[in-house]
Amino acid sequence: MSSDFLPQALVYLSAAVVCVPLAKKIGMSSVLGYLISGIIIGPFILGFIGQEGEGIMHVAEFGVVMMLFLIGLELEPKAFWEMRKAIAGFGFSQLIGTTILIFGLFMLLGWEWTMSFSIGLALTMSSTAIVLQTLKEKGLSKSQAGEASFSVLLFQDIAVIPILAILPLLATTSIAPESAHPSLLGGLDPWLQTVIVIGAVASIYGIGTYLVVPLLRMIAKTGLREMFTASSLLLVVAVALLMETVGLSPALGTFVAGVVLANSEFRHELESDIEPFKGLLLGLFFMGVGASINFQLLAESPGQIALIVCAVILIKFAVLFVIGKTFKLKNDQNFMFALGLSQVGEFAFVLLSFTGQLHIINEEWLGKLTAVTAISMMTTPLLLLFNEKVITRFFGTNEVPEKRAADAIDQQHQVIIAGFGHFGSTIGRLLRANGIEATILDNNSDQVELLRRMGFNVYYGDPTRTDLLKSAGIENAKLLIAAFDSPEINGELIKTVKKHYGHVKVLARARNRFDAHEIMEMGVTNIYRETLYTSVHLAIDALQELGFRKYTATRQGQKFITYDEKALERLAGSRSDMKEYAIHARREIEMQEKLLQDDLLLDFSTGDHSWDSNFVKETLMGKK
Repeated sequence: MSSDFLPQALVYLSAAVVCVPLAKKIGMSSVLGYLISGIIIGPFILGFIGQEGEGIMHVAEFGVVMMLFLIGLELEPKAFWEMRKAIAGFGFSQLIGTTILIFGLFMLLGWEWTMSFSIGLALTMSSTAIVLQTLKEKGLSKSQAGEASFSVLLFQDIAVIPILAILPLLATTSIAPESAHPSLLGGLDPWLQTVIVIGAVASIYGIGTYLVVPLLRMIAKTGLREMFTASSLLLVVAVALLMETVGLSPALGTFVAGVVLANSEFRHELESDIEPFKGLLLGLFFMGVGASINFQLLAESPGQIALIVCAVILIKFAVLFVIGKTFKLKNDQNFMFALGLSQVGEFAFVLLSFTGQLHIINEEWLGKLTAVTAISMMTTPLLLLFNEKVITRFFGTNEVPEKRAADAIDQQHQVIIAGFGHFGSTIGRLLRANGIEATILDNNSDQVELLRRMGFNVYYGDPTRTDLLKSAGIENAKLLIAAFDSPEINGELIKTVKKHYGHVKVLARARNRFDAHEIMEMGVTNIYRETLYTSVHLAIDALQELGFRKYTATRQGQKFITYDEKALERLAGSRSDMKEYAIHARREIEMQEKLLQDDLLLDFSTGDHSWDSNFVKETLMGKK
């Protein structure tokens, strides 16, 4: 281990801990916080890390490698097939339109056609990491803009493979044998390089399907989870090394490896194993991007680089906006879609690096275009913030006559249920069956119409708005039940209620323990994890099937919930440190199991049998 590792790790983590919460506090995305922290600690400002940017992108590249493995892993073939028309329509149109316009721009600047075309292909890419992360944070993944953005990004990710195969055909020389990483493509004819690129990608798919997946099945049977995780990481590292040896991007290889594993039965297990590292790896990537911006080049030709950044963003925005109009996106969604994808993405680093190896562009312009890519990525959170604060207010709502206004609420009750999907409707039905009426709010107009046909009095609107809450009678209500599917929307709703209507008691839905911890930080103590109660109910039934008395099984289930909810409170303080959290969680699990085992030793025989209808029947029959 290098003696510089610990100081650099301290610098990275300290910068992230300071900058990211500040960015979130002022209403910006965490991505911008990571980018700014990378700039501050980078070689051109404080100089805490890196030597003129060298070595910084090694960290960034590792982040990209793992990020693209996860993206590939999430690429479920069934979902892909269902979205094929949207992916082809949005994605193909964007790729062709943007490439042609950027190609034309650089031709006008006097570049050769091969240079202009390769740069057009690189700059047409958008940032999968930034866009998906931002949409997720804002709870917009399932919106029109979110689904259209995902279609474009997915098409781009897949298009990188043929683009990498095409680029050698544009080169006037082969990949330099004296490059930093020796390549099998060095000195070969362009057509042969293309064949090797296609062959390398095909070999990953073949080996993954017919060798790696059966190997994972064998390892899974051992029951050693750490060996399973190690095997999947071995695949990632091996594929990355193979692609680097061939002279291609390791990130591309791991993306293909992720797609291979997405077809296997191990997909969800791998996601759960790697998910805790995903946010940190993305953070390291964005910090690396910020630190790698060459401010010396910016100082030498600021006007030129600024002009290219603005031109590329405007071109991409125009193409995307026209595509959105063609596919009839609502105006507010179209602005979000076009602005969100107007940056240049992380795959551009891959394509630019490859064009540099092929000598399609020279060293100076490679540096400038890398700076253009990084700067454009930094503009995305700012553009989306501008869209949210300015454009949507003045243009979005005025041009969407079909967008439904919030319903007028003519009934008020002591209970308000916000979010009436499967979770919320179960609550509402049980309350109504016991004579308790509730004011029901939902932000999905189609869902509202369906529920009304089913006999529920549901009001459409955005419950995070104080005016809608006020008209729903929040000032006189006793309970507000936050039951939306989206943790982000529930979080915004809870913040609004806690800030303006502190007297109202909030009962909140959480998907899992980590969502519950975030809600606890907002001051809510009544939290209901949707996966906890149903899984405990199933376990109770399983115990009965295995010979436990009904009372024993039910008592053990209720005790489990009680112990687990107490553990939830104790674990909240260590959730920011996953290593410490894991240690404490293991201790809590061991303690819960010991308490439940001790409970079994207590004598509950009389009440135990009285819960069992079969026992009662047998007893009565015996008395006769």
